[in-house]
Amino acid sequence: MQFDNVSVVKKANVYFDGKCVSHSLQLADGTRKSVGVILPSKLTFNTDAAERMEIIAGKGRYRLAGADWINVGAGDSFDVPGKSSFDIEPAEPLHYVCHFS
Repeated sequence: MQFDNVSVVKKANVYFDGKCVSHSLQLADGTRKSVGVILPSKLTFNTDAAERMEIIAGKGRYRLAGADWINVGAGDSFDVPGKSSFDIEPAEPLHYVCHFS
């Protein structure tokens, strides 16, 4: 439920007019992550590197490029390929950790 020995970028990453806000983390081993909240909306994210989205709280749905919608909630996660995109539509504030490859 927590990350130890991390560096946190103080300035928030604010996307889609504030509908998604996150902070970037770097762990002692060099691993990069972001933690944030996506407010109810329908958003499309583009990825450079592969990533895993871990849902901490809230519920909604997502779809990978060209795929069907899948419901998610606290405890779920999904993988997004690099150089791709995904749509996400939270039904309530969706708290997440994004694990970058």
